[in-house]
Amino acid sequence: MTIKILGTGCPKCKKLEANARKAVEQAGMSAQIEKVTGVNDIMKYNVMMTPALVIDEQVKATGKVLTPEQISKLLGS
Repeated sequence: MTIKILGTGCPKCKKLEANARKAVEQAGMSAQIEKVTGVNDIMKYNVMMTPALVIDEQVKATGKVLTPEQISKLLGS
């Protein structure tokens, strides 16, 4: 599983990354977590608001910081 955090490095982006790591840890899963910070790379996902969460190349959330619990639900789907 690959999880990408799209954002330029703002505090919300960092919080979303931390929450994603926590969700993966709590679920006992193995996932590669990547930060995508380049504006051109972010635009490839048609994301207009950051932070954004991408799981296995599917945009799951934009413009908000999901909790670890919310991310856990997305990991199962």
